Amino acid sequence: MDIGIDLGTANMVVSMNNAGIILSEPSVVAYHRYKKEVVAVGTEAYNMIGRTPDYITIVRPLANGVISDDSMAEVMIKAFILKVLGNQPVRPRIALCIPSFITDIESRAVIEAAVSAGARKVYLIQEPIAALLGADVDISRPKGNIVVDIGGGTTDIAVVSLNGVVVSHSVTTAGNKFDQSILKYISNRYKMLIGERTAENIKKQLTNVYNPGVNKKLKIGGKNLFTGMPQSMEISELDVHLAIEEHVSEITEAIRYVFEQTPPELIRDIYEDGIILTGGGALTGKLDMLIGAQTGLKCRIAKDAEFCVARGTAMVYDRMDTLLDGFEHISVYK
Repeated sequence: MDIGIDLGTANMVVSMNNAGIILSEPSVVAYHRYKKEVVAVGTEAYNMIGRTPDYITIVRPLANGVISDDSMAEVMIKAFILKVLGNQPVRPRIALCIPSFITDIESRAVIEAAVSAGARKVYLIQEPIAALLGADVDISRPKGNIVVDIGGGTTDIAVVSLNGVVVSHSVTTAGNKFDQSILKYISNRYKMLIGERTAENIKKQLTNVYNPGVNKKLKIGGKNLFTGMPQSMEISELDVHLAIEEHVSEITEAIRYVFEQTPPELIRDIYEDGIILTGGGALTGKLDMLIGAQTGLKCRIAKDAEFCVARGTAMVYDRMDTLLDGFEHISVYK
């Protein structure tokens, strides 16, 4: 039983090499403060956001791609693994995807959560390696490939050659920052308070970062900040563009920074093949066109971009002998 887990800030995706994606749920836990117990995990907990009484707290155990709450992360990983395994008395090998900039302490937290959740052995793989494998890119050749993996908490940019990361850079600008900026923009501009789920829905339906207009609109509902009463209104693509414009610029600047650090021979390879976008944030409206225009390179969104990392994480078991950098075997702690 070999499992690959993309431990994302927004979603946790579990995959198996012979079965594909078998579970994808939000990385959210609902905790009852009086009873001191977890009442819901994943989709069930996500549906409670903004609708809970005071004694139920919604916890996101991961922030910026790493574990911020050890105990809740352990509960969440355990719950998802049990969903996958059912009642099988099998202790699986688990490959966990981590950001390329993670510290040793953060790595240990991830490993211990997986071990306590029942893993027989734990492997760590860097996100850019997993993303390219999941995008069906041959990374074993002496040829440069650049991937921009835009998740919920972080954007990882890396140049990979000969199964290893040559240059990498990460920024904490990603999908969650987009949501927060949309929420803040509507509050400041229109004096209406909306929830984070509404902000996420706006991002998915109305974002256009390349050539936004005012004709395409979306009706939203919230609370008037002055009267406290329910309110509805329409916002346009231009509103969303103005809300997240700064964060999109941070991502393009990070891509430029990676190019500055990349050796010339690999730059030539990248010029021929272009940039690959993966992660849920890659689906941000016309982001590929904007990056292509600003870098002067071809830019494409990988097939099933949202699940590339999880799919690539499950594929590493067939490549253990060749994946040296970015794939580390961790013995089980006793």
